[in-house]
Amino acid sequence: MPSFCARLKPLLIGMMPVNNLAEMAAALKKASQVALFSHVSPDGDCIGSMLAIGIALRKMGKEVYYYNPDPVPRNLAFLPEAALVCEYLPTPWPGTLLFVDCADLARVKLKADDLPSSASVLNLDHHISNEHFGNINFIDPQASASGEIAFFLISELGVEISQEIATNLYTAIVTDTGSFQYSNTTAQTHRLIADLILKDIDFGNIHHHVFDQKPLSQVRLLQHALASLEILAGGQLAVMTLALEDFKASGAEESLTEGLVNHARTVAGVEVAVLLREITLSEVRAGLRSNLWLNVNEVASKFGGGGHKRAAGCTLYQPLLAAKESLIEAIEEALCRGRNG
Repeated sequence: MPSFCARLKPLLIGMMPVNNLAEMAAALKKASQVALFSHVSPDGDCIGSMLAIGIALRKMGKEVYYYNPDPVPRNLAFLPEAALVCEYLPTPWPGTLLFVDCADLARVKLKADDLPSSASVLNLDHHISNEHFGNINFIDPQASASGEIAFFLISELGVEISQEIATNLYTAIVTDTGSFQYSNTTAQTHRLIADLILKDIDFGNIHHHVFDQKPLSQVRLLQHALASLEILAGGQLAVMTLALEDFKASGAEESLTEGLVNHARTVAGVEVAVLLREITLSEVRAGLRSNLWLNVNEVASKFGGGGHKRAAGCTLYQPLLAAKESLIEAIEEALCRGRNG
């Protein structure tokens, strides 16, 4: 695998350079106020990366605003500065907007027209499906997590990695790599983690909060998800659904669905696992995971979503049953095409 420095050379998509870390750092150094954005249904990577960069910017004397359309999940509330994340858009908008771990503006429930025309839009991400919507983009699909890129951006800013920053970055990377189990984990990932551990972070406490402390409502929500489990496509596809009544019966909020899809993925013989969550009667969010070969990013992209080859998501603006049928049909078609389809 090429070194990180080698990967800093511009990767051209058409004629658009997408790797401009030094340019992004220069824009942040010039800014006095920065709003940081992370995606809906926030996970450890988007929250941890955003907070790590925000703390670094504060150390530089910048005024920082954190935004996410959804509440910070309970298991991430312990992170340094997590309490500062707001569900309301900044008023007035700062001149510099940094989107972290967002493949497109829809992931933040925004459109291009919503952004001030005078704003400098920065886009830091590792999703292969990223739409390069920023004035300055740094997209590295080979990075295991946006937390990896955030590490190098903070170094480019000339800010020392503090214990608080390291705690957020470790959380970002450990969650997006599935505790270093997923295929996106590299030698560079482990080298970065070693550097973060040297900052005297309490990684045992991080794991305790992130993975070991599950509210009873989440366990009950898992019961509902497992009760809905269907094995299709000759055993290659596992589908779980959570309707509005399941959230009501369990007392769980939507953020507590994080990781539930992996229970379906571990069924022997399953290549693709899906969890559909009913948000409203006409909006369904889907999380897709694959084990060995199927590119779920391509499936999710058919519905306006995306992510990675082995992990992706999308939103379907249909009733739950119709959304389920649409997604199953698309996945079964992909499975029928096979590895070389």
